[in-house]
Amino acid sequence: MGKKQPAHEIKLGRIRVTIWANEAEDHEVWFNAVVSRLYKSGDVWKDTTSLKHEDLPIASKAIDMAFNWIHKKQNQLQRAEYKTTNKKLANVGR
Repeated sequence: MGKKQPAHEIKLGRIRVTIWANEAEDHEVWFNAVVSRLYKSGDVWKDTTSLKHEDLPIASKAIDMAFNWIHKKQNQLQRAEYKTTNKKLANVGR
């Protein structure tokens, strides 16, 4: 089994918002977001959830972009579910 991949990722400079899709047993999907800051330690890139003062405006913008992406994705999922439900209802009694 491979490593789970994020549903989406937003990067603004060294700020990253990683969006994860989760699915319940009833196939309901919801999203979580993790904000982090990338930094270099020697030759290795690492990340932390600790933000510096100057990171906050950029993080705010990245979070807003993540909110918009999740909102759009949830609307797409709801439309797809609505179409599937209507097709099933149309076939009842046939």
